[in-house]
Amino acid sequence: MLLLLLVCLIGLQYRLWFGEANLGDVQALQQEIERQRAENDLLVNRNHQLDAEVKDLKQGLEALEERARNQLGMIKEGESFFQLVPALPGKPPADSGQSRNP
Repeated sequence: MLLLLLVCLIGLQYRLWFGEANLGDVQALQQEIERQRAENDLLVNRNHQLDAEVKDLKQGLEALEERARNQLGMIKEGESFFQLVPALPGKPPADSGQSRNP
């Protein structure tokens, strides 16, 4: 009887450690679940931001105007657009058109 119980215990331990759905597989799946939950949280936050942006675009013209200015480079009639370009490293700044006579 004791031998039969020992064989059953060894068989169950074998399945627990090396069989189908063993402890290593379960732990790997738990890590995958946590990774997927973190990714889902990021996507939920992004969806909330997009939803707020859609509502803002539907309700007001300020968001639409801001998007047109930033993404399409549009300006209002009568406005002046100035683009500042940084100087290249090692190159002196371009002459501004003013003479420098002392």
